[in-house]
Amino acid sequence: MPRRSPTVAGWELMLRIREQSKTRGIKANAIHKALDISPGYWSQVANYRGVLTEDKLEPLLGLLEFDSDEQTELRELRTIAKERAWWNEYSALFDDQLMRFYGLEDGALRIRSVDNGVIPGLLQTEDYINALVYSIVSTGRPTEAQQRVRARLQRQRRLEDPDPLQLSVVIGQAALMQQVGGPDVQRQQLLHLCEMVNKHPDNLDVRVLPFDARGSIASLNAATFHLLDFGNPRLPILGWLETAIYGEITDETTQVDALEYLYNQMRSIALDREESSRLIKDIAARIG
Repeated sequence: MPRRSPTVAGWELMLRIREQSKTRGIKANAIHKALDISPGYWSQVANYRGVLTEDKLEPLLGLLEFDSDEQTELRELRTIAKERAWWNEYSALFDDQLMRFYGLEDGALRIRSVDNGVIPGLLQTEDYINALVYSIVSTGRPTEAQQRVRARLQRQRRLEDPDPLQLSVVIGQAALMQQVGGPDVQRQQLLHLCEMVNKHPDNLDVRVLPFDARGSIASLNAATFHLLDFGNPRLPILGWLETAIYGEITDETTQVDALEYLYNQMRSIALDREESSRLIKDIAARIG
């Protein structure tokens, strides 16, 4: 059974409505008039900052001439989209883009990631997360810092699900050597990374991009991005582009294709699973 994520359900609902309105040649103005809604309201729901109310969805299903089976599916998607999820607890802490990313991540079947600066968030230890969070959050806001740590730990549960997330990551060697939180924290983080690889042989693949990797990667040394695949033919692959202070979801085909090409190129020059594990253990042994 596909995983139920309110964010993914709301996304699919609006994608199918958009596709049907385009197929039927029904413009936004006609929808505004038929549903007696403002352009602002429609913009909100169309951009995933809300969910159509039941009394607005019903006439829209008729206007767009969905067949009875699809109408049933779309009503169910709306029901799921209205459910409260764990990330709603943090709505006052994270911006809309990051909240949406958490919901999409939670509903993804597979994620492919590249991170050259730090260990990927889904594989971080609590001490490592603490060191990162407290480096950007004021010491005068301990509650906020604790919530950020708790949210990241909550995200990691996807790897332990009965139907676990398929995660494939390429990590730059610099991320293994940068001593986040000091030598003890970094050493334990690297050992934890090896333990996770051994614990999840079927759904976790970690590859290290060493300093001496063949090919030119100078332009990639600051790359951090994720590709999210939902295993649903109706849903396209999404990209998540991230910097230290900003994250953005993209569904633009050219951008997603470019990220896929970049991921494949970096993975092709990274060490294989066994070599990556040996390098991680070697660096851990030399720390401190």
